[in-house]
Amino acid sequence: MVKIVSIVGARPQFVKCAPLSRELRRKHEEILVHTGQHYDPGMSDVFFEELEIPRPDHHLGIGSGTHGKQTGEMLVRLEDVLREERPDLAIVFGDTNSTLAGALAAAKLQIRLAHVEAGLRSFDRTMPEEINRVVADHLSDLLFCPTETAVENLRKEGITRGVHLAGDTMVDALEEHRELASRRSKVLERFALAPREYLVLTLHRPANVDRREDLEAILGALEASGERILFPVHPRTRKMLREFGILDRLPPGIVATEPLGYLDMIHAMANAKKVLTDSGGVQKEAYLLGVPCITLRETTEWVETLEDGWNVLVGSDHERILDAIATFSPARSRTWRFGTPGASGRIAGVVGEVEVESGVSPG
Repeated sequence: MVKIVSIVGARPQFVKCAPLSRELRRKHEEILVHTGQHYDPGMSDVFFEELEIPRPDHHLGIGSGTHGKQTGEMLVRLEDVLREERPDLAIVFGDTNSTLAGALAAAKLQIRLAHVEAGLRSFDRTMPEEINRVVADHLSDLLFCPTETAVENLRKEGITRGVHLAGDTMVDALEEHRELASRRSKVLERFALAPREYLVLTLHRPANVDRREDLEAILGALEASGERILFPVHPRTRKMLREFGILDRLPPGIVATEPLGYLDMIHAMANAKKVLTDSGGVQKEAYLLGVPCITLRETTEWVETLEDGWNVLVGSDHERILDAIATFSPARSRTWRFGTPGASGRIAGVVGEVEVESGVSPG
């Protein structure tokens, strides 16, 4: 039996962790640590409930802050937890500040580290997430890649040891919950939405929401499109909309709501005409659900969605957004490059085969 500490803190990490946690707990001891990076109930608690994630053994309650402050506080608290628990292996997920802090804490204490969703690259160092994922990969002993592209990215950086093409645990999460979402979710009825007659929008990156000009360019394009748009508003985005005096005068076609739970969000995306987003996870979920995606960024780590023709990059440019809403349509079928269901079981299997060299350094 391997003693594992799994470190999560944000919505996409809860989704990735849920199916893996169930597999790990079949044969191993898992300690779940929630950093508190996403602390709003709509971004945290509802995911634990709907995805049936075990209650965290440690909730650090870090909350928001600058990248340095947030990561630093996480690092201090995670070091305490790891010293207390003395795990054989720490697991981090994705590319958030929780990922970076978890990777640094484990590495400094000489605890073996696994990175789930390793090898992704947008090649855009202006994105904090790119820094986080690169550092985590170079510190990890086990690197679980979702795609062949991710494996190749690591190879180009000289990382070949401990690399496993495992597939994507978000495929497992969708497989487990899509039918349930279809049965239980009333999100379309709640907002009077008809299938394929609305768009879904998510928006939260500083590059889009911290500058009034960019935010207004995006909203202006959405208004000009004449489409009905469901907009679950991220807490950060709501704060900026309020600061800019835009929140109370959103275009009439935009249906703004609090963040949606996993089941409602999956059901809303599955029935949308198109998805617009600046989120990495939502790009991939749209692809997996077979819904065209318009990405409000100039780069993406999910290059497979571009290569398959199911995603297009438009940045915050008014005309490009408007054109994509009107004309973008995938030209071919998806090639399903994120692996078959079962990534969680494959990862758990590798973890079980590891000859553990445990021990926390006393320094």
